[in-house]
Amino acid sequence: MLSGRGVVFSASASIIFATLGWYSTLLRPLDGMAIVAWRIVWTVPAMLVALMLLGQIGRFKALLGRFKREPRLWWVVPLAAFLMFIQQWIFMWAPQAGRLMEVSLGYFLLPLVMVLVGFVFYHERPGRLQWLAVAFAAAGVMHELWLTRAFSWVTLITAVGYPPYLMLRRWIKLDPVAGFLLEVLCIVPFVVWYLLTHADSTQALITKPALWGMLPLLGIMTAAAFALYLAASKLLPMGVLGILGYVEPVLLFFISILFLGEPFTMAGLGTYVPIWIAVLLTCGHSALTLQRQRSTAPPV
Repeated sequence: MLSGRGVVFSASASIIFATLGWYSTLLRPLDGMAIVAWRIVWTVPAMLVALMLLGQIGRFKALLGRFKREPRLWWVVPLAAFLMFIQQWIFMWAPQAGRLMEVSLGYFLLPLVMVLVGFVFYHERPGRLQWLAVAFAAAGVMHELWLTRAFSWVTLITAVGYPPYLMLRRWIKLDPVAGFLLEVLCIVPFVVWYLLTHADSTQALITKPALWGMLPLLGIMTAAAFALYLAASKLLPMGVLGILGYVEPVLLFFISILFLGEPFTMAGLGTYVPIWIAVLLTCGHSALTLQRQRSTAPPV
């Protein structure tokens, strides 16, 4: 059953994630790895505050207690944390390395991969509008492949990295908020080591004092976005979650044009117009499904 809260959570997460793409450009002179390291560090207190505000400290303690009963958590949680960290690193590193186009293509492919995962592994059956949305999105992606002739390891990791991460979380029934905090804590020792062994990562705080306020905000935005997205992943079918994933790259497109001044050619319409149509079809399908659910729900 489609969840209205799930759709709202997913859309809200996409808005914050897209904003992070712009916000990271304000954090220079930090490089991609340093930004990710500080992002992880400041996400911890932000997640702790979120747990307290949501009254979920008990859930985090209960999650820790599961390690005694479920030995698989000792390797599944670190693996999920590693997959999540790789995605964060690529997202921050690619603009610094001039490979943002390859990451963008990966995000275009990601929802199609998730629809396929939902169809193959979870026996989800997309509706007609969803299949039509997939067809339009696939047309846009194929045009981008033809236009750029680009399909690299960066694109591949971006496209196929999140589905295994979400599948692992579903398999062990990992709580969205408490589970994400635990994943972040698994990574903290490694990023702290990086910050302590790379002087440029800390020297930037002296040369640009504004970072003392900007980096904690980065952690808050990260915590909010991941909590919303992971909550949506528990409420929505994998295929619907995948199609809603097109909201983020569409928002990134407008941010890049309006705020970052990146060029856009008419040839790009062949990529973006089908994807925008796919997003509209998905929104239409979600609205119709929710309307049917409300009309058939028993009175309270």
